[in-house]
Amino acid sequence: MITTSIFDLFKIGPGPSSSHTIGPMKASFDFLQRIAQLPAETLAAAHEIHIYLYGSLSATGKGHGTDRAIVAGLLGWQPETTDPDQLLALLKDPAVLYPINLGQKTIDLGPHHIHFERKKYESPFANTMVLRLTDAAGNTLAEEEYYSIGGGFVIRKGEPEAKLDGSTLPYPYQTMKELKAHLVDKNLTLEQLMLANEQAITGKSVADINRKVDQLLEAMHRAVRRGLRHKGVLPGNIRLRRKAPLLYQQAKGLAQTSDSFLIFLNAYCLAASEENAAGGIVVTAPTSGASGVIPGLTYLAKNHFHYDKATLRRGMWAAAAVGFLVKHNASISGAEMGCMGEIGTASAMGGAFLTECAGKSIEAVESAAEIGIEHHLGMTCDPIGGYVQIPCIERNAMGAVKAYNAFLLATVGAPSNQKISLDAVIKVMKATGRDMSTKYKETSEAGLALSATEC
Repeated sequence: MITTSIFDLFKIGPGPSSSHTIGPMKASFDFLQRIAQLPAETLAAAHEIHIYLYGSLSATGKGHGTDRAIVAGLLGWQPETTDPDQLLALLKDPAVLYPINLGQKTIDLGPHHIHFERKKYESPFANTMVLRLTDAAGNTLAEEEYYSIGGGFVIRKGEPEAKLDGSTLPYPYQTMKELKAHLVDKNLTLEQLMLANEQAITGKSVADINRKVDQLLEAMHRAVRRGLRHKGVLPGNIRLRRKAPLLYQQAKGLAQTSDSFLIFLNAYCLAASEENAAGGIVVTAPTSGASGVIPGLTYLAKNHFHYDKATLRRGMWAAAAVGFLVKHNASISGAEMGCMGEIGTASAMGGAFLTECAGKSIEAVESAAEIGIEHHLGMTCDPIGGYVQIPCIERNAMGAVKAYNAFLLATVGAPSNQKISLDAVIKVMKATGRDMSTKYKETSEAGLALSATEC
């Protein structure tokens, strides 16, 4: 059963990648807490910490800032409170060593302790990291293996995922079919069902939950506003220039034309995505790589459609429901699904958001989400240089436009005419991701990534 909280799906943290930045930071922070609790005699012998990265963490970790995120976690930093400027400053000087506080002892950490392993490593997940505490002779004193499974979610080997018993939820479901059955049988709105389950999962009151959802929306919109102001070149070797401020000015100049609507939407999505690429604070929606779609759409809904807070919150629950279904029944990880797991899911969530905000039926919400995923099936994740820039930034804008079109298609005529269900297309998505070559799943070994020499 789905027991994920909305505040686990939408997380505030630094870019550019939830699986490569937020996940490794959380994993290394967890390792720090665990080794600090070791017996005094073990800590007395501690000499070094070594980190081994496998899969796409190794292939594209440099461009994603995985090494900086690991250092940050071992320094005791957490994603939601990290200063992005301080994070970007880590490891700029390879000669600098960072003191890691183990309570009774401090040991130094440098870039030579982080190993980007290119060899194959047998693991149940594509993004694997092994952290090892050793003595002066290189003997292992403590070791943990972690899997970054997308969206900032992390699993530690040997530890079962912390899950609620689905039977404790008032309305347990694991498919859209089951969710819709609850709505009909209990005469509920989607928001009522999602709020009731959220209360059971988090123990928070409705007022507290609403307040935190509003805070998520504001964090998204801050990223958009920052991106609309910031000009110049993004970090990294590509030297990609920001486009959002220019597009925004262009949209304001064309405010009375039919094209301005799309230009505004593109500007908002690019703004948040460029902030993510620069390592700024964003909201996973459902991942950092896709953190421009929902922020752009919600910013548009607030400032152009003039939806109030209650309407935006209602739309967020529809987006969350779709995100939960994909995460539970397929994956939101680019390393598992390619970009259809990130932008495809975000686009489906965006279509559901717009449809719910417009007051349409749950059938229409499902149709919009299904259309959003259907037209991202097979999309590769092939970032140039391992940076979340090309094609990722523009892909956020394209995903939002597709979400808006999915909303239009889903609300024209009877939703019952839609032949493919959301549950069916998620199954297809999972099968497609399984069949897709690893080269096209966040490794920068194929596709557009091979055009790096032309940039």
